[in-house]
Amino acid sequence: SREELIPTDGIALLPLRLGGARLAPGIGKGIAVLHEPRIVIDRMVSDDPEEELTRLREAMRALQNHLDKMLEAVSDIDGLDEADDPGDILEAYRMIAQDTGWLNRITEAVHTGLTAEAAVQKVHDDTRARMAQVTDPYLRERLHDLEDLANRLLQHLSGQYQSPAFGDLPDEIILVARNIGPAELLDYDHTRLRGLALEEGSHTSHVAIVARALDIPVLGGVKGVLDKVEGGDPLIVDADNAQLFVRPSEDVRAVIDGALKARAQRKALYAQMRDMPSCTTDGVDVSLNINAGLLIDVPHVIESGADGIGLYRTEIPFMVRSAMPDITDQTKLYNRIFEQAEGRPIVFRTLDVGGDKLLPYWEDMTEENPAMGWRSIRITLDRPAVLVHQLRALIRAGHDRDLYIMFPMIAEVAEFDQAKALLDDQLRREAERGFVPRKVEVGAMLEVPALIWQAPALLKRVDFLSVGTNDLLQFMFAADRGNPRIEGRYDTLSPSVFAFMRQLVTLCDEKDVRLTICGEMAGRPLEAMALIGLGIKRLSMAPASIGPVKEMVRSMCKYEVERYVLTIMNNSTRSLRSRLKAFAIDHGVKL
Repeated sequence: SREELIPTDGIALLPLRLGGARLAPGIGKGIAVLHEPRIVIDRMVSDDPEEELTRLREAMRALQNHLDKMLEAVSDIDGLDEADDPGDILEAYRMIAQDTGWLNRITEAVHTGLTAEAAVQKVHDDTRARMAQVTDPYLRERLHDLEDLANRLLQHLSGQYQSPAFGDLPDEIILVARNIGPAELLDYDHTRLRGLALEEGSHTSHVAIVARALDIPVLGGVKGVLDKVEGGDPLIVDADNAQLFVRPSEDVRAVIDGALKARAQRKALYAQMRDMPSCTTDGVDVSLNINAGLLIDVPHVIESGADGIGLYRTEIPFMVRSAMPDITDQTKLYNRIFEQAEGRPIVFRTLDVGGDKLLPYWEDMTEENPAMGWRSIRITLDRPAVLVHQLRALIRAGHDRDLYIMFPMIAEVAEFDQAKALLDDQLRREAERGFVPRKVEVGAMLEVPALIWQAPALLKRVDFLSVGTNDLLQFMFAADRGNPRIEGRYDTLSPSVFAFMRQLVTLCDEKDVRLTICGEMAGRPLEAMALIGLGIKRLSMAPASIGPVKEMVRSMCKYEVERYVLTIMNNSTRSLRSRLKAFAIDHGVKL
């Protein structure tokens, strides 16, 4: 209704609709609970630094003890398998609390004459100022973790620490905050949480990852939400459509109730389809796989009915730690991934960092054009010890298993040859020590358009090829996918993209090399339909996309789509989206 769009200054009684970004899918209704953890510091200057250091040490012990207890308790959350346990994130979170650099800076601030509270706040403010320009989401999450830890340490120092009083909270909670850490989220009774509305946050934030594991919808980037919502306000978090309803009208509530019912029905339909084949009406099998990046993502390969993990991003565990994981730690992690995938194939992409996706324990490598700078395979070839250690860990974890390894951002065949030589050396070395995978297949990720002109040479060397559409398309159109000014200017369903993909399919078919499309494009039913029409038979996507894409696949005729796509791609100069949508409607393809 129109009243949902009425603007307001500050808190008002009118209904509101606020926009945001979907961090975790779903729809939730409940009562607003404001999460406001900041502590007011009354005393800034210390009379006795030694006394302040003693207080700081005692507060740190209390904080560590609390985090230890939280790690013990999190495995008792009802409805989570062991594999879903967010403990790996909390473990990384606890490691940040033990970061000696962070603790030393606080101690040094106390020695300058500040109270323990003022020292914690100063170090946190300095960290926030240094990282304010960081665009990489994983590094920004480290800042948010430090902010949460600083607030918790201040609470312990001031004697004000307490978990939320569950008895005083409503049965259905919508948590509203500027930002929130995973430990703070788990302070609340998760059985009462119906959703989160955050002023900040990102899709890769730790709280979003934990919330997805708990099936709690999260909306981030809701500007001014703390100014426009009062505790006790009825709220609806519609993360699926990236909107927050504040004090919704009866009409809106009725619409949302209908959406919740429809969502439950679709979820039940996807569950029924889980074990059904992903096959077109004319008998063409399409392999659907998931993308993953953390241990808690892996069980979705079973739950969704996917064929395997088409892309496992190995860099995320490197980025949430305060130090480079050693071979033993990596081997343990990869072993757990294999175990939880229950025999499904897993394609491990080697470390893909650099540019503005920096590791917190490496020196500053800020560049003017990070997307096309020193990153990904370029870093690990220049620092081969990093890649060698990771390859050893993968080989050891892959002992007596099928091992699929993919090198990212290959721009020329020589880079693949160099990386493959390192792998071959490690395979020989580890075989002498008794670590022998049952099968080893090696592939490359095509993200740099120039590689297609070396494809004939590359395809003689690889067992499989994956296309990273997110980077490929920004390089193809010279359009930064993180720049809102040009967002949507170039469509993925353009004739140039179709021509590129069709040429790649033809080349791979000639050499009998498996081709997989990864990235957001693969997980959208309309785009997936077009890709299948171009001859793609393997897609890898977010777990939540498996159901909708499988429903689409089972409703389409590959021959009809292919004939239509090949006809329109050669006689159009603009996006084919509207024509493909019309075709899908006319031919009963479920989008």
